Parts: sequence; structure tokens; C-alpha cells
Amino acid sequence: MIFQGLQERGVLGINARNADLISRWNERRYFPLVDDKLRTKRLAEKAGIAVPPLYGVVRAYHELKHLRERLADYDEFVIKPAHGSGGNGILVISDRYGDRLVKASGEVISAEDVEYHVSNALSGMYSLGGQPDAAMIEYRVAFDPLFEDVAFRGVPDIRTLVYRGVPVMAMVRMPTRASDGRANLHQGAVGAGIDLATGTTRRAVCRERMIEAHPDTGKTLAGLRIPGWGQLLDLAARCHDLTSLGYLGVDVVLDAKYGPMMLELNARPGISIQTANDEGLRPRLERVDAWLAERSDPPVTDRVAFARDHFGSF
Repeated sequence: MIFQGLQERGVLGINARNADLISRWNERRYFPLVDDKLRTKRLAEKAGIAVPPLYGVVRAYHELKHLRERLADYDEFVIKPAHGSGGNGILVISDRYGDRLVKASGEVISAEDVEYHVSNALSGMYSLGGQPDAAMIEYRVAFDPLFEDVAFRGVPDIRTLVYRGVPVMAMVRMPTRASDGRANLHQGAVGAGIDLATGTTRRAVCRERMIEAHPDTGKTLAGLRIPGWGQLLDLAARCHDLTSLGYLGVDVVLDAKYGPMMLELNARPGISIQTANDEGLRPRLERVDAWLAERSDPPVTDRVAFARDHFGSF
């Protein structure tokens, strides 16, 4: 039912996304810049874009025997595969009691379980194409108090689609009990569309169904105003310049201590963001094409101003 409504609003299907956006605007030689999260993190740091601090990297099985020592100073941390996708293989530890560690979901696991998880990550179990991988250990984001009542044991993030350097659509992704604290919609998280002019959430979906309140906390999802919205759009637009990818998903988190931080970039972002916004992408993409046809390489400030002027106030 939602899909039928979106078709009337210019919804973009998965085949059109692949042919008209990814194949046309994303040269494969640039994919490693975003598929390798370690490389992305270094690029962002070099460009002055804030990212979650990196505690360490495990690259080989023989390093597992020292893993407990390396983690001993941290009560909270995140382990993620460097080439992971779709949130697979991300382990979020929120507390510890000696060698017993508490996952974001509340489940208690052992140090051996963590070592086993890292071993699986090294084998490529969670990675694109199943290739052998490295495991990153990094800071666990302490989300902004704004999201206190609309996230269940996880960190909400803000996904912005950037087309040819212009932000065109955004949503807040909020973890639920079903998503095990992760913010991926296909795993059961909530997506709330955002008015690009004001940074305010409008409506929300969960598992392709429209909802008004968070399924676990019961709090209303519309009307949340994202702080520093202009700064966040600026960051998203700059990530296009970082990667040269014409169709890009930029995931940002709002940390209570560090402010906006780029979490990761995606060269193949999904299209469910249309459902969360109750709008199709195609009219917005055509508007950007027409605008760019009359100018050459506009600066970030102009691209963000265009987005706020044309993709808000629904």
C-alpha cells in the first residue's frame, strides 16, 4: 500500500537505482574508498571531518591471544569488520564485569565470545564478497540526549543521500529491540523522514508500515528537530568531494561529547528512505540535474542552500 502511494510520487525502484545512479555516477575505482572503513576513516580525518576515535585494529589470528589485554582499558567499545555491510558483524559492548561483557541488547557474553566474534570477522564472514578482513575496535558513540526516548539500546544515526554533491533526502534511523540495537531498517529499526529545510522529523516507518510512536518506548517520532542541521548537511555534501561518488549514502551520528561524527559512507545506499519520507527520489534528482546543467562545480555552501530551499516544507 505504501509502495503504491510512492509510485505516484516518483519512487525509484531498485533496478533504476542500479542502472541510473550506481552504474552511471559511481565509478568502480572509487568503491574501495568507502568499502574499506579504515580507509574512509583516514580520508575523513585528513579532510578534517570528525569520526569515532579508533582504539585499534586486529588484522591477524595470532593477535587474538592479546585481545583481552588490548580491551582491558575499555568498558564500552564497538567491534566492526573493516569491509562489513548492512550492519552485519557489528558488536556493541556497553559495559563489563571483569571478563564478562554486556552487549547493547543487555545480553552478557564472555571474553571468549568476543574473541570468537573477531575471529569470524577476520575470516570474512561479515564482509563484502566474503574476503578475509580486519576488525576495527573503536569508540562507542554516546548519543545526543535528543534521542533518549526514541532509541532502544543502540545509537540512532542520520542517513543522508547525496546526489552529485547535493543532499536530496534524509532520515533518522532508530534502533529497536527487534534490530538488536542496530540502526539498519532491514533488521527492524525505525526510519523517520526529515524535512531538509528545517531538520525536523515528519513521519516514520518500521518494517514497511507507517507508525507514529517508537515500538519499544512508545514515544512520538514526528517533530524531533535535529540540532546543528546546517552543519550536518554541510558535512554530508563534503563527503561527495571526498570520494567523487555521485550517488552516496552518508551516515552521521550525534555524539553527546564530540558532536556530529561521520560513521560510514555507502556507495550502494538503499531506497527505503523514500518510504520513510513518503516521497519518491526521481523528482528531486531531476531537479538537481536541471540546476547543475546551468553551473559548473558549485561550492558546498551553494549545494546545501539549494537542498534546503527545494527539498523542505512539505
